[in-house]
Amino acid sequence: MAKLLVIDDDVALLELLRVYLKNAGHAVRTAGDAAEGIRALLSDPPELILSDISMPYLDGFELLRALRSEPLTQSIPVIFLTGRNDEDSPVKARALGVDDYLSKPIHVEELLSSIDAVLKKTRKSVGARPN
Repeated sequence: MAKLLVIDDDVALLELLRVYLKNAGHAVRTAGDAAEGIRALLSDPPELILSDISMPYLDGFELLRALRSEPLTQSIPVIFLTGRNDEDSPVKARALGVDDYLSKPIHVEELLSSIDAVLKKTRKSVGARPN
């Protein structure tokens, strides 16, 4: 299916997502924070990134801002998985270019549907580009 990178500082959730996504047919790499995630994506770019917002060192907003500012990573789709339930976070995330925003607790069916929709949209737009 797809090469995914999951970034979250919640080790239990990270492992649970790894298992669910692997069982759904995806190749999954994990990172415990955004800095580790950046190193992972630079060594082997994923097709899609799933990231928490609230993390130590660099939060998801800062990660997304960095990804969107670099030509090598600006087109990698990002889905936020977050426990934040304030009104400003989804607005800020969309302004920075997030591809989807899902609230925790995550429902597996909703997550898989979001991944499929974002990948389909991304692959379609890549295929539509002139050579």
